[in-house]
Amino acid sequence: MTQELIDLKNSILEGRYEDALALVDELEGMSKQAILRNIKSFLVRMIIHLIKNQMEQRLTNSWVASISDSLLQIQDLNLKDNKTSYYVKPDEWEPRLEEAIAAAIRPASIEVLNGRLKPSQLLQRVDQTQLIAAAQQLLALTYEHSASTLPDRIDEYLIQLPGGQEWFDDREE
Repeated sequence: MTQELIDLKNSILEGRYEDALALVDELEGMSKQAILRNIKSFLVRMIIHLIKNQMEQRLTNSWVASISDSLLQIQDLNLKDNKTSYYVKPDEWEPRLEEAIAAAIRPASIEVLNGRLKPSQLLQRVDQTQLIAAAQQLLALTYEHSASTLPDRIDEYLIQLPGGQEWFDDREE
C-alpha cells in the first residue's frame, strides 16, 4: 500500500488525475478486501463455537463470549464510514457462511468432543442448514441493534440454543 500512496502523490503532483483516480479506486478495493478478510475471520470464530454448541448440546461462558465478541466486531467492521451502508448486506451472508463453515471444520474438530472426530467426520455430523440459519439470525441482530444493546440481544438468542437455558441459569446463581 505504501507504493500506491507514493504513486498517488506523484500522480497528483504531476497533474495525472486519471491515474490518481485509478489509484484511489485500487486503494479502496484493497481496503474493502482487508475488511472482508477480517469479517471472515470473525465469522469463522463464531461458526466454530456454534458447531461446538450444536455437537455438544451445551454452552459455556467462553463460547458465549467468543460468539458475542465476534458479532460485535463484525458489526463494527461491516458498517461503512458513512454509517449508512454496509460492506455485506443482510441478504449476502449465505455464501460467506458456507465458506466460513468449510474453514471452521478443521479447527472445530480439534475442540469438539475432545477432538475425537476427524474433520470429515465432523462435517458429516454437522447440520449445516441449521448452522447457517442460526448464524444468519445472529448476524441479523447486528443490523437491528446498537453496539450497546447487541450483547443482551445475543444472549437472548443464545438462551434458545441447546444448553442455553442451563448456561443462563448457571450464570445467574
